[in-house]
Amino acid sequence: MSTTDVRRGEPITTVLTWQVRPGREQEFEEWTRGITRCAREFPGNEGVSWLRPEDGHRFHAVLRWSDPHRLTAWLESDERASWHERIENVATEIGSERQSTTGMETWFSLPGTTVQAPPRWKMVLTTFLGAYPFTFLIQWLVTPQTTTWPLPLRAAVFPIVLLPVLTYLVMPLLSRLLRLWLFPPPHR
Repeated sequence: MSTTDVRRGEPITTVLTWQVRPGREQEFEEWTRGITRCAREFPGNEGVSWLRPEDGHRFHAVLRWSDPHRLTAWLESDERASWHERIENVATEIGSERQSTTGMETWFSLPGTTVQAPPRWKMVLTTFLGAYPFTFLIQWLVTPQTTTWPLPLRAAVFPIVLLPVLTYLVMPLLSRLLRLWLFPPPHR
């Protein structure tokens, strides 16, 4: 998914991959600290994380932005270009491995594959199928027990219960059960 595929105003996460020349890892890691500080000061940045390789010389930067237009502004900025000039002989960004997501795709990934996320309408429908029964149960069983609690505490019960259940149990199960509908095999 490119940054232009995401609607304006939606948060976006992008993974950038770097190939570091052998023996230059320390230099590259020092560079990552500097460019990370620079990116964090850029408008719309919501965080930068680096994944260091256990084996090999590929490093991955996970960048989170408030919207795709601010991400694009960063990617095309003079500040970023200046930082890239500093490591021309140290590492190379592997442009073909750039990936961007809006967040829901992680619930619909197939482990060990690079299959593209299903259409958003399928993700929304599947999420509804997973969330509705648990929303109903929480409203029926838990909410009546919390009526005397302060509002912020009552409001916290719903996401504290629902989100882990969806993330760790329901959505992985539903994405496996609905695999052929979510990820239809290519037509031959």
